[in-house]
Amino acid sequence: MLTINDQGVGYQQVIPEGKRKKNAKKPPKLESVQFDYQDIQELWVSPDKLVLVAYKDRKWLLGIDKEFEFLLPKGKSFEDAYAMLKDKLDRRFVAAMADPQPNVVWELPVKLLGTIKGSEGILQVGPDRIVYKTDRSRQSRTWRYQDIENVSTSDRYQLTLTTYERAKTHYGSMKGFNFQLKRPLDEKRFEALWRRLNQDKGLQFLTSIEERNQTAK
Repeated sequence: MLTINDQGVGYQQVIPEGKRKKNAKKPPKLESVQFDYQDIQELWVSPDKLVLVAYKDRKWLLGIDKEFEFLLPKGKSFEDAYAMLKDKLDRRFVAAMADPQPNVVWELPVKLLGTIKGSEGILQVGPDRIVYKTDRSRQSRTWRYQDIENVSTSDRYQLTLTTYERAKTHYGSMKGFNFQLKRPLDEKRFEALWRRLNQDKGLQFLTSIEERNQTAK
């Protein structure tokens, strides 16, 4: 049984009635864990899956962190858990679902490039978050601006979001999401996005991309 409340996330193993051994000499050893929010390194949530990464190392696995994975049966959803968790955790929270936002500033049809297989969907930019919505299972994302370390572009048909989500290929590093844009991205929109992302970091901004490039010369 998985529990999520104001204190943290807990799990208590429960044996169904039909699988309990009658007249057992010893009671079964049930797995039980409890994590305060401060002890969670990453909490990854999709509609049907939740993965908790702890700070504790796995034994015999060269310092690999412990992970606890929970899957829901068909017809169940972690959406209620998402509604609670999105305000409980900082950048350690990964929302692998598209949270609808009413005030979309702009949106573009995109393809998210993948190591093996990518996905196609819609990238929406709003006043407080960026949403990638796709039909492919577990590839949608909702990023609060605090969840994004950087945004960059090489041309009008490409956009990369570097996030604090843990990268699988480079253990412990940040994960980049590289989008091919099906329509060109207006430079002013990118500039406004870059400024909005960095507002919370207390940086002093140059007034345009051209000025940043001139300063670098």
